Amino acid sequence: MTKWTQEAMEKRLVRYADLKGLRNAFIDARTPGSDRKENFTIIGPGVSENPAQVVHIPEAHGFNVGAARQPFGCTNSQHSHLTAETFVVHTGKWRFLFGANKDEGYLDVEPGDVATVPTHMFRGFEKRDEGTGFLYVVLGHDDPGKVVWAPSVFQMAVDYGLKLLKGGKLIDTTLGEKVPEGAELEQPPTPEKLKELATPPMSELARYAIKGNAIKGSPNSPLAGPGAEEAAVIGDVDGADGIPAGPISGHWKHDFTLRRLKLETGATIPAHARAEQEVIFVQSGTLEVTWADGKLIMGAGDTLTVPIGLMHGFRNPTSADVIAFVVRGAASPAAPVFAENRVAAE
Repeated sequence: MTKWTQEAMEKRLVRYADLKGLRNAFIDARTPGSDRKENFTIIGPGVSENPAQVVHIPEAHGFNVGAARQPFGCTNSQHSHLTAETFVVHTGKWRFLFGANKDEGYLDVEPGDVATVPTHMFRGFEKRDEGTGFLYVVLGHDDPGKVVWAPSVFQMAVDYGLKLLKGGKLIDTTLGEKVPEGAELEQPPTPEKLKELATPPMSELARYAIKGNAIKGSPNSPLAGPGAEEAAVIGDVDGADGIPAGPISGHWKHDFTLRRLKLETGATIPAHARAEQEVIFVQSGTLEVTWADGKLIMGAGDTLTVPIGLMHGFRNPTSADVIAFVVRGAASPAAPVFAENRVAAE
């Protein structure tokens, strides 16, 4: 059995202050309004088109974790994904815009809200209030595929010296880069492809977002206890841990679940192990994660991936509530296995 030392676990922790972003990760990098965004790849290869993108934790999880940081007025251009794209709003007020030309509906979200966007449709997002905002993003599968850009993005990219090869590599002609001999350029989607990427009705899309104050703790959660709750957020099917599907579930597969933990001052969740990948993102407050050989103190914006099978517990050591979102790497997560003293206490 692997011994998870303090040093080994710290390598699985990505602190917000240590995130390394890229401003030219995609073909729209110089488009006015999109030229100030930062893209981050926290876990997995992500979908960046620039090989200079830093991958903080390359280990395969069955899903990818990334992020976007943008100032007021900055836009992420219209694009489509092949796998699930789920957003947790960490800071800032945002608007998700739908359709190839941003004219087929929108959703407004703010800190603590969660939105998930169907596959095979165009979406973009813009930061709507003053200051810089941060979106935490989960993409489905180990290989989430490459982005399909709206036709207007291709033309703007050419105007600013950027070209995209088939396969997803970005060529920056302003830096003297040339299209390799024999390489093919990615082409804008055809009219037929655009029909395949049609936007669902807004009445449907509205069901795929939830306000932070509407997320409620599940009485069925094995992690629930005095001052501690686990809330379902995204679940395609009922979980084997007793938590039902939803409240967000789509016509497409996420193949992961998203839960929210909330611990009041001094609250604990006893030592337990999971059978699937578990990635923790602290939305607000301070979370102490303990295991037999050490502990980590996580703050707002930090991300930790917990090894499968590691017996670990949580505690809120501060005077304010801690809220953390947890990605579990299964559509139907297994029940946690608690340490013997937990079983005996019950």
